[in-house]
Amino acid sequence: MWTPLIPATMPPDTVEGFGEQTPMGRPASADEIAPSFVFFAAPRLSSYYTGEVLAPVGGETLPG
Repeated sequence: MWTPLIPATMPPDTVEGFGEQTPMGRPASADEIAPSFVFFAAPRLSSYYTGEVLAPVGGETLPG
């Protein structure tokens, strides 16, 4: 996920390509992932769900 702190965590020549290895070809932004948190935090929206996992991973399949 892209945040303003990402450039400070890696060499400058790798910042431009950050996230290109994902199936979406780019990193996620906070506003793309935030709705998942809001969904589970709002009882009116998620009260009938049990044992669910939302995986905002940009098309990448994770084992488990």
